[in-house]
Amino acid sequence: MKKKIKLAGLLSLSLLVLAACGTGAVTSQSTGAWDKLVYWFGQFIQHLSIGGHIGIGIILFTLIIRTLLLPLFQIQMKSSRQMQELQPKLKELQAQYPGTDMASRQALSEATSKLYKEHGVSLTASMWPILIQMPILIALFQALSRVPELKVGHFLWLNLGATDPYFILPILAAGFTLLSMWLTNKAAPEKNGAMVAMMIIFPIMIFWFALTAASGVSLYWVVSNAYQVFQTLLLNNPFKIIAERQAKIDAEKEREAKIRRAQKKARKKK
Repeated sequence: MKKKIKLAGLLSLSLLVLAACGTGAVTSQSTGAWDKLVYWFGQFIQHLSIGGHIGIGIILFTLIIRTLLLPLFQIQMKSSRQMQELQPKLKELQAQYPGTDMASRQALSEATSKLYKEHGVSLTASMWPILIQMPILIALFQALSRVPELKVGHFLWLNLGATDPYFILPILAAGFTLLSMWLTNKAAPEKNGAMVAMMIIFPIMIFWFALTAASGVSLYWVVSNAYQVFQTLLLNNPFKIIAERQAKIDAEKEREAKIRRAQKKARKKK
């Protein structure tokens, strides 16, 4: 789990770094496949801008992209949940092979791979959705920051080409990020330091990013992270997961209690 959390953090950081690459304006005269893709994203947002309000176009486009990518996000969430459920068993394996020598590490690796295979967990499958999403999300971000037509106009109190003067969007972006991560980690059978650290560090990164970015970009982050919260509550509700897990534990305890009562009754008959 620690490795996966660190990898997710690195990928998220990579997204921000890659998104900053290529800061020149993208227009219909731009050449190159990447710039053309970015410009196409910008054109699509403009077509969705009801009444010429770019802010509405950004919101609608973000919702459409997130909905189209929903199956990929669900694969990630499912894989994450499977990994969380296996944490107690992974700890048992680590206690069984505590050595730091090569033989012990090899034995632990083989036992871990066997455990993953038995429970249908594929680390490779969990990473493909992230790799597929990254180019799309980067292109969307660059469209918001490089297509001149998307950096003009006003929406509510916002000048889309400038930072939010009241810091409302940065606070909302960080808040929804924190809530999303808290909901995701809430269902974990066991918490660890890496999970807690990411839940603190990542919202701070998003806050800093939204604080310095144009309001159009910050608006995207707010809507995207709010969508993530809604998705988690609807499809991966941690409170439902916890209730289901507790029901299984209670059912197992009841089964064991029935066995003990039956054995006790059998001994009395003898």
